[in-house]
Amino acid sequence: MRRTIFAAIAISIWAVFLPMVPGVVLSSVHSQTPSLAERLGYPRDAKLLIVHADDLGMAHSVNAATIKGFDSGLVNSGSIMVPCPWLSEIASYARANPKADLGLHLTLTSEWTSYRWGPVLPKDRVASLLDKSGYLYLTEAEAASHANVKEAEAEIRAQIERARSFGIQPTHLDSHMGTLYQSQALFETLLRVARENKLPTRIFREQIASTDYLASILKPDDIIIDRVISIEPSVPPEGWAKFYTDAIKSVQPGVTEVIVHLAYDDAEMRAATHDHPDWGAAWRQRDLDFFTSDGFRKVLQENQIQLITWREIGKLQYGR
Repeated sequence: MRRTIFAAIAISIWAVFLPMVPGVVLSSVHSQTPSLAERLGYPRDAKLLIVHADDLGMAHSVNAATIKGFDSGLVNSGSIMVPCPWLSEIASYARANPKADLGLHLTLTSEWTSYRWGPVLPKDRVASLLDKSGYLYLTEAEAASHANVKEAEAEIRAQIERARSFGIQPTHLDSHMGTLYQSQALFETLLRVARENKLPTRIFREQIASTDYLASILKPDDIIIDRVISIEPSVPPEGWAKFYTDAIKSVQPGVTEVIVHLAYDDAEMRAATHDHPDWGAAWRQRDLDFFTSDGFRKVLQENQIQLITWREIGKLQYGR
């Protein structure tokens, strides 16, 4: 359930590392290389933001709150957890709203102690993904350390297939709790599956800078967004709006994604997350309150920030 705030990045691998080569002047690289914003059809200095809601399908409360966010026009992207109990509800929304920017939150963990789910595939086909109770592991570290990579690949492919069988046409892929970013083998699997399905996936500068193997497995046409904003447990509830307001005001030209977790602080969510306040019911209500507020709308307008979607990135990357 860890979320990381990533720094600014370049558009391709050579653009990231070329400035390190002796004799190369960074400003000349910038002047010759179109920025991601420009490749998307915006001015070079455009501030572009994806407001992305995770965990759709987890619970009715999550679905209802996120749909409210979509209806506000201020939350414009989200990703669906296919193994979860409320998939059919959000699938109905996806079928009724085919232009909605809905990806898949590929799921190899089940983090709540009293509210669990298992894989899409039969358990005997993905035994390495399961804890002693037959559910997906509680944490990303446990899941990654136990996973047979072939079984993990089979499961995420099955999740994509199941989503499509429900009428969901995903616009992008990401990884619940970052499980598929925990090892080179798992990340290579994510990239291979994403490329074969012609879907963009999250790749960030900090991953490139801090991970030895990443540069060697990325390709020049893999699109890398500039930065991510994600609130952390260290922010107290009374500082919620200030954290997000300051972060949005600080958005720089390029493509930024803010990852949010929306739900109502209701009986369903309190029961599901009763011993896990981080990313729990109250947390998600605070996210909902801010990202559907006039204050958020105002800070976007005042800072000339434009909302874009993963659908646009996918069209650039794969032409569809």
